[in-house]
Amino acid sequence: MTEVIKIANCSGFYGDKLSAAREMVEGGPIEVLTGDYLAELTMAILYSQKMTRDTGGYVGTFLKQVKDVLASCVEKNIKIVSNAGGLNPSAMADAVRGIAEEQGLNVKVAYVDGDDLLPRMEELMAGGEAFKNMDTGVNLADTKNTLLTSNVYFGAWGIKEALDRGADVVICPRVTDAALVIGPAAWKFNWERDDYDSLAGALAAGHVIECGQQATGGNYAFFEEVPSFKNPGYPIAEIEANGNFTISKHPGTGGLVSVGTVTAQLLYEIGDPAYKNPDVIGHFDSLTIDQVGENRVYVAGVKGSSPTSTHKVCINTLGGYRNGFEMLITGLDIEEKAKIVTDTFFSSVGGKEQFDDVCIELVRSDKEDPQRNEEAFARLRVVVKSRNKDLVGRLFNAKMIEIALANIPGFGPSNPIGDGASFLAYWPALIDSSHITEYVHVDEEIIEVSPTSQQDLPAVVADFEPARVSAAPTGDMVSIPFGRLFGTRSGDKGGCANLGVWAKNDEAYGFLHTFLTIERLKALLPDTAEFEIDRYELANVRSLNFFIKGILGEGVASSVRTDPQAKTLGEYLRAKTIDVPAILAAQVK
Repeated sequence: MTEVIKIANCSGFYGDKLSAAREMVEGGPIEVLTGDYLAELTMAILYSQKMTRDTGGYVGTFLKQVKDVLASCVEKNIKIVSNAGGLNPSAMADAVRGIAEEQGLNVKVAYVDGDDLLPRMEELMAGGEAFKNMDTGVNLADTKNTLLTSNVYFGAWGIKEALDRGADVVICPRVTDAALVIGPAAWKFNWERDDYDSLAGALAAGHVIECGQQATGGNYAFFEEVPSFKNPGYPIAEIEANGNFTISKHPGTGGLVSVGTVTAQLLYEIGDPAYKNPDVIGHFDSLTIDQVGENRVYVAGVKGSSPTSTHKVCINTLGGYRNGFEMLITGLDIEEKAKIVTDTFFSSVGGKEQFDDVCIELVRSDKEDPQRNEEAFARLRVVVKSRNKDLVGRLFNAKMIEIALANIPGFGPSNPIGDGASFLAYWPALIDSSHITEYVHVDEEIIEVSPTSQQDLPAVVADFEPARVSAAPTGDMVSIPFGRLFGTRSGDKGGCANLGVWAKNDEAYGFLHTFLTIERLKALLPDTAEFEIDRYELANVRSLNFFIKGILGEGVASSVRTDPQAKTLGEYLRAKTIDVPAILAAQVK
């Protein structure tokens, strides 16, 4: 039997199922329990909590899970590794120690910090670090936004150091999602910094299981393939010493682990298939994915290169204030009615030009010859932003209400979108890794851990042959919905969005590869046409990935889109009707 380390993830986001930790510990053998709680939006939430609580800034729900499972983890020798420390890992570590003491357990708790750059920002910027926004290209010094938080994404070596020193629980701050998996795997197999292929495999494994049940059938395009959505299992990565791994779940749970579910998650929230991490660049276009048993998928051959000489930084800024409303417009002449409403409203508040940003959306869900009242509705959404709080405050709301009896017929109730409150704007940036040091706190000792790029190792660039693309089939064409043939998975990357698309067989991918150009995507989804889009090919998993720049503005916390995280973008594409060769349409069940 090949030796593996079994790493289970019990959380894909802040708010995931509380009982998942206990289910993973009790459902079958595992060696490491991880929990991924942090996203760009979560860091903003934790900032708000830290401002109002003495020990805030960490994920409080994680402590409830620790109380549930700590005794069992000690008994079964299961390590716990989590990024629930958020903005305050030391306080979280103290809280975990308190739980252990209450339960009479001898537990060694370590934590990692040093990620908080906020006290150093002035010095770093004076020394030449521009913190250029990765989405917009604007230097941090040139924004009018107020700086609130600045946290670097750490890698895995601080986690490995803590585990090497016997830690039972490792509390992390803003590490990369995959670091929670790479660190324990590197500890188990004692990998060196330049074991890049092995590290790249663990990176891919971490990326697959980081979002919890999205790897086990959740949010899966071909949802009809999932036997049951009752109690779906959480994913387990069984990682080998060479970095190859199997994705599985505990027996007796719902959901599905298939080539499709793993492919979908592999495509989630990525850009270039050369996936960058502080520890390694993993080339997702080099791997293979195979079904090796019921709910068991084997991923092999991930190639790795040396990491870059920069680290990513998660910066949150105060972007200003916003307000808005959504109202129903009914019946005939929808567009004309919407124009009258918006013209009247903005005239009453002093004009559009006084706001920093104005977004007006008319969402047409109305039908001809409606059979129900609701089928005659369209929705008008108006959202404004300003650094002047007074412009988007109570007067803004009052002016909307004033025209309720003095404007168009069929004026439906107005729902507020905001209340004039402040909003946070995400600012992704890079920093030279020479400025970065991780501090591992264990046994009242502090160990400094420097990045791999500062280890004076020879540069390594992975060398592999890209997978070939089969010729597209020809013949008579028929019309079918895009999604009957192709799967999608979409999500947010700061102010950008990614849209991954995959085919189930070589013939279908041959067609997809030729058909779905950037120009075609923009034609199918006209509301993406104004944005710059990059297309990446992953022929090894019959996939394309589209990276849509700027579609989410300044990130989830400030986005004015109805879907600020781009979660629906993939299903939007799947609903479009396209012409495909009849031989492919015949494959649709």
